[in-house]
Amino acid sequence: MALETLTKEQKEYINPTMVEGNKTYKQVTDDIIRPINTFPTKLWWIAFSIAFALLLLLVGEIAYLFATGMGIVGVNVPVSWGSFIVTFVFWIGIGHAGTLISAILYVFRQQWRMAINRSAEAMTIFAVACAGIYPLIHVGRPWLTFWIFPYPNERGTLWPNFRSPLLWDVFAISTYLTISLVFWYIGLIPDFATVRDRLKEDNLFNKIRKKIYAILSMGWVGSAKAWAHYEATAMILAGLSMPLVFSVHTIVSFDFATSVIPGWHTTVFPPYFVAGAVFSGFGMVLTLLVIMREVFNFKEYITQKHLENMAKVTMLTGSLVGIAYGTEFFVAWYSGSRFEAFTFISRAFGPYWWAYWIMVSCNVITPQLFWFKKIRTNPVALWIISIFVNIGMWFERYVIVVTSLQRDFLPSSWDLYIMTKHDFGILIGSFGLFFTLFLLFARVFPTIAMAEVKTLVKSPEAKGYGH
Repeated sequence: MALETLTKEQKEYINPTMVEGNKTYKQVTDDIIRPINTFPTKLWWIAFSIAFALLLLLVGEIAYLFATGMGIVGVNVPVSWGSFIVTFVFWIGIGHAGTLISAILYVFRQQWRMAINRSAEAMTIFAVACAGIYPLIHVGRPWLTFWIFPYPNERGTLWPNFRSPLLWDVFAISTYLTISLVFWYIGLIPDFATVRDRLKEDNLFNKIRKKIYAILSMGWVGSAKAWAHYEATAMILAGLSMPLVFSVHTIVSFDFATSVIPGWHTTVFPPYFVAGAVFSGFGMVLTLLVIMREVFNFKEYITQKHLENMAKVTMLTGSLVGIAYGTEFFVAWYSGSRFEAFTFISRAFGPYWWAYWIMVSCNVITPQLFWFKKIRTNPVALWIISIFVNIGMWFERYVIVVTSLQRDFLPSSWDLYIMTKHDFGILIGSFGLFFTLFLLFARVFPTIAMAEVKTLVKSPEAKGYGH
């Protein structure tokens, strides 16, 4: 049956660019669970082997760091925060797009989120897991990090300083991870039930799988009452998640903004960090979804419209980040502080000028290409620009941390920060952890929310016509 058989009201309700191909409900289910029920492709095995090798590199580097000490990395007297804190802030920012897509766009009932929210939510969980490694290894003695938590102790004085933004980070990020994990899992329950019902118990392996999915689906039967509770719970969790998009990276920015270090002590940091986090998060979402769209043949579900909308958000937040860069220079001049002025002149023309201009080129100039429709609807161009965004946002955190610390108030304390091979090993290894987790997720969980996408199908053979 053709789309023309729909009534005028049905055509107005359905956006035909969100799910292409006149799909029925059965076809949607078959397409989305195919990666779960089929043997991994050669391309998946190659990607997983590379990612797992990088993960082993991360484990080896961290083990060597614990056995040898912090002397193997590049931190020194003025630059006590090095690549570990840079990469920590980078990964926290990556996790922001997942919550934005899941929560804020859910509250505003944006249909284009439905095909990409599952992967974005998973990306949030995995990015926060990567970020959590760095504060632990940065302290040098991770077996004593329990000291930062308030707990009864015999000395009575061993309590965290609750006025420290570093402690605020612990509570903000742990809350963020908890809400994001629950929201992600709640959204998976109907799809777990679908996979459970589709599995055939023709061998022992499938029997075990069916039992696992049955446990994960928590007895979901898809009744009207169950859907009502599901919708109410999802809306509550979305409402709880919305403030986290702004609060988490705002509190991360307080690590810098509450100090007296030139280049950090500024009130523009909270909105600047939030915009940068959403910017870098959407850059990583584009990187992942363009690949997943090709590898799993999801072009009819992750359409050009989805990619174009993500490109528009990336361009908007990239422009906000560019405004923040200019605001920093203006504030440094307007403040009349010679220390602030020196710091920002040094950023642009000092020993780390190359990092600053990589940051500006990747974060401000490159996203402006999305003004052209041909570029923001071209998957190859989108993927290349998303890689530049990821590179630029890492360098942004590098510039913020290093250029403000390497020139102390006392010229006798000045020293350059140079990353060692172990810094690079741990940085590259964190991407191994991230992509290993994501590739395993794509093999065992539905990467697209079937229950939500089925509300958008336009084929009259799919009963309900999207309502």
